[in-house]
Amino acid sequence: MEFREMTAAEIGQKIKAGEMTAVDAVKAALAEIKKQDEVLNSFVTVDEEGALKRAEEVQKSIDSGELTGPLAGVPIAIKDNMCTKGLKTTCSSKILYNFEPTYSAEAVLNLEKAGMVVIGKTNMDEFAMGSSTETSYFHKTHNPHNLDCVPGGSSGGSAAAVAAGEAILTLGSDTGGSIRQPASLCGVVGLKPTYGSVSRYGLVAFASSLDQIGPFGKSVKDVALLQSLIQGHDNMDATSAYRTYTNLYDNLNGNVQGLRIGVPKEYFGEGVDADVKETVWNAIRQLEQSGAEVKEISLPSTEYAINTYYIIASAEASSNLARFDGVKYGYRAKNYDGLTDMYEKTRSEGFGDEVKRRIMLGTFVLSSGFYDAYYKKAKLVQRRIAQEFADAFQSCDVIITPTAPSAAFKIGENIGDPLKMYYSDVCTVTVNIAGLPAVSVPCGKSASGLPLGMQLIGNKFAEQTILNAAYGYEQICGGFRLIPETL
Repeated sequence: MEFREMTAAEIGQKIKAGEMTAVDAVKAALAEIKKQDEVLNSFVTVDEEGALKRAEEVQKSIDSGELTGPLAGVPIAIKDNMCTKGLKTTCSSKILYNFEPTYSAEAVLNLEKAGMVVIGKTNMDEFAMGSSTETSYFHKTHNPHNLDCVPGGSSGGSAAAVAAGEAILTLGSDTGGSIRQPASLCGVVGLKPTYGSVSRYGLVAFASSLDQIGPFGKSVKDVALLQSLIQGHDNMDATSAYRTYTNLYDNLNGNVQGLRIGVPKEYFGEGVDADVKETVWNAIRQLEQSGAEVKEISLPSTEYAINTYYIIASAEASSNLARFDGVKYGYRAKNYDGLTDMYEKTRSEGFGDEVKRRIMLGTFVLSSGFYDAYYKKAKLVQRRIAQEFADAFQSCDVIITPTAPSAAFKIGENIGDPLKMYYSDVCTVTVNIAGLPAVSVPCGKSASGLPLGMQLIGNKFAEQTILNAAYGYEQICGGFRLIPETL
């Protein structure tokens, strides 16, 4: 079996058994990047020298018995909005084109403690604002299943890298669907954990009340392994939850007998492609045939979710991005007259159109006279959406919906229509609004042969439940190894 076809669990086992070294694994990943990334553009930065050096150190620790974990020696790529000490963290923005953090994100440190090897930083929509990875300052990422199509966003580079086998595992961030939507479009597994379950320390903030770091992988087992490493309380993150976390991988089972599945009718209405509806329903019926109990439910406030999300997210973005002014780090305008002019020119030249759009929208909804009309109302709707989910979970264990309303669209097709682009997140934003966990798994292909995803939503901190259900489905359909035919 080729390296790009293997799962992280399989590679970890081979390293542990001495059939492969950490250096071998890293070299294989780097070879795939060299072979494919000139076309895919999944990466912003590849740290070949640093990764090989780190792999040698890790292998010594494995040989001495210091590192015994299942992912020790396995290479991983990190979305470029997570700080990595000594390795550029750009958020795919001109304004941070040369920024090298002096510390690493807590999630990255947890991976390194487990012996994983960071091989590089993946491309993304600028500051995680987008659904196609077309707003990156550096380059557009292509979908490995069809190079004319987008990989989704904002974590498009992370999803594409896993799909193509350039990276076995990756980390992404999810503010309104930025892990799950690209996972769906690229045919991989992507988990958005419960808000507060993974430290956001070192994650460059977009919308602080919605952002959450999560894993991409080829299988549910891989995602469970990675999530088990990064979850946990962190004193450096004020929003981190105080609770005990169990090992998701060790407790993984595929038993769906008696699983109560709720199917909200609002997610199968107008705007969702017919082949998406049919494919997801077929997957639900397969779970039902395996012993799950399925019932239709209603989440009536879903129709307000997109509006609510973009008001809250943009408001928080306008505040969070105020720190990028060219004074301490990053891009600074070359020609300016005074401090105020330097601020204005730096931000005008350093931010892309989509980022500027959201900053202006956020500033507007927070401004005097409009706060009550927009932001306050959005926060009230947020509470209502969260309550509807809480009520639904009284009678359901898992809620299943499409992950995205369509398969991957063509590069350039929606970039000129922001409203159409925003609608790509129609099935995912409610999860972030309510702070819930959700996982996207491949469930079939569109009429054009592109991957389609199914979203499994759980109650707060019910990652084990949704991963067990996802693993059950993975076993029913015989695995998710959708190897792109274009590469």
